[in-house]
Amino acid sequence: MAESNDRKTLEERSQMSDIERLRHSTAHILATAIAKIWPDSQFAAGPPVENGFYYDVELEHRISPEDFAMIEDEMLKIVKENQTFERIIVSREEALNLAQSGRLAALSERSKSSTFKIDLLEDIPEGEEISIFKNGDFWDLCAGPHVPRTGNCKAFKLMSVASAFYKGDSTNPQLQRIYGTSFKNKTQLNEYLEQLEEAKKRDHRKVGRDLGLFHFDESVGQGLVLWKPKGSIIRNELQKFIAGELEKKGYSQVYTPHIGKLDLYKTSGHFPYYEESQFSPIVGRESMSALAEEGCSCGELTNRLKSGEAEGFLLKPMNCPHHIKIYSSEHHSYRDLPIRLAEFGTVYRWEKSGELGGLTRVRSFTQDDAHLFCTDDQVQEEIMGCLELVKVVLTTLGIVDYRVRVGLRDVDSTKYVGDPDNWDRAESALREAASSLDVPFTEESGEAAFYGPKIDFVVKDVIGREWQLGTVQVDYNLPERFDLSYIGKDNKPHRPVMIHRAPFGSLERFVAVLIEHFEGSFPTWLSPEQVRVLPISEKFSEQASEQLNKLLGVGARASMDNSAEKIGAKIRLAQLEKIPYMLIIGANEVETNTISVRHRNRGDLGALCPEEFISRFTDEVSSRSL
Repeated sequence: MAESNDRKTLEERSQMSDIERLRHSTAHILATAIAKIWPDSQFAAGPPVENGFYYDVELEHRISPEDFAMIEDEMLKIVKENQTFERIIVSREEALNLAQSGRLAALSERSKSSTFKIDLLEDIPEGEEISIFKNGDFWDLCAGPHVPRTGNCKAFKLMSVASAFYKGDSTNPQLQRIYGTSFKNKTQLNEYLEQLEEAKKRDHRKVGRDLGLFHFDESVGQGLVLWKPKGSIIRNELQKFIAGELEKKGYSQVYTPHIGKLDLYKTSGHFPYYEESQFSPIVGRESMSALAEEGCSCGELTNRLKSGEAEGFLLKPMNCPHHIKIYSSEHHSYRDLPIRLAEFGTVYRWEKSGELGGLTRVRSFTQDDAHLFCTDDQVQEEIMGCLELVKVVLTTLGIVDYRVRVGLRDVDSTKYVGDPDNWDRAESALREAASSLDVPFTEESGEAAFYGPKIDFVVKDVIGREWQLGTVQVDYNLPERFDLSYIGKDNKPHRPVMIHRAPFGSLERFVAVLIEHFEGSFPTWLSPEQVRVLPISEKFSEQASEQLNKLLGVGARASMDNSAEKIGAKIRLAQLEKIPYMLIIGANEVETNTISVRHRNRGDLGALCPEEFISRFTDEVSSRSL
């Protein structure tokens, strides 16, 4: 079933892009080939997805990458036959007759090898027309659309195989999911495959392991990062950089605990609105003792926590409620506003095991978080200040290819809380701010946070992948929920507006993007080790140590390779570890009181006096040059 009969309108189906039609059709060709090779196959979903397509199949034979060449050969035969994709509309009775005859792939009778019967017809209401697409001998329950003929699908490749639950329900049996990709021509396909190879080289999990930046350990827990010394340097440098920018803009640094009372997050709405994505509540010791004496069951305990009968705590999913409580701990006048509170705050989310991925999706991450409390009149200026801060961050790190996404509420959804008039005001403010940026922006319904609309910066890395990083959000709702106020010029209480902003977003994800963006070759100011001194032999160790001490004296992160290896091997090791500068000291350098400077990318930079190199080095670091 390459696209389900899920009552999509013809208009919705017609909106499928040309490349989606092509991939949708290639999915049918894949299923046709599998059905020819293994006639007892049963087929479920097979839609186009980002960068390709997949098909779910129930089959006794375990398909592996070793089978791909055979399947692709059969697919090529189908392409050469140039079969027509023909749409047929039938009644439910006619569809059942086709199934009984064994002609309808997505509604086939259970074969001897099958563990269950795939029956997608049950998803379609009685009385509705049934859409079937036919190419050659393959008939499939499908809404379409497709390209006219199989001959249009000449550039394709099977990529991987995985397991997937039937209809995406973990209570159902597992199917085999075969992933593939296709393009309009072989040139585009080859470019994509080369891009994938480049992505493998840059994969932050591999590069991070090779450079010793971070580690995951099952005994600690999935999605919980152990930052090693080198990775910690990168984090610290990023934090120092953004902290310096915040100081210029009048932010105040705060610290808050990693845990808070459950009632706090009930008031904010994080619990229960996002209960499924949070760690389970923790019971207070006094409540636990009392409930244990009562013989309280786990289910009853959970209910009492949710109802407030038992005292509970939560690993904080967001920093906002804590900052709100700092604001409300004092009385404020309009003269005090805006108040800008910033924190490198660690938060916790219960991501499903299958969704975890290196640093980009973890269960504990640190946000360069800040919350601004301001008057209505100050909102626009404060938004612009936040947006400029994000632009400074991205420009400093050489990330200049990005777009802006304005996330709005979906008016038909119950996810969003608060007064619709406040939502309108907040969305209007963000639209105006986005319009003032010299960057294209799009508006996307349903992308807002539950408490307010937002602007996201979606950056494109050097191989064309997109990542959502910095964010700015306008919030009229949490000040209302926490009854925040300030005294206005009229000597009466007024409600402040709250702005949430995080230029990096998650530090973990940001570092992952930087690792892949730079392929581990960080700018000198960000590199865990900036300079390595390389004496040609042991007899020059004293002079090398003197040079090392000079570097350490100006704050350089430097070391010396005093091993017995030849100088060529020392240089190769430093190159592999992506050290920006190598200083080579031998007889000639000692005689002329110079150092031979080598850069990891620019090669041999010639001989310099030590003072000149240090001057150039410190200028490069202080300017955060790329």
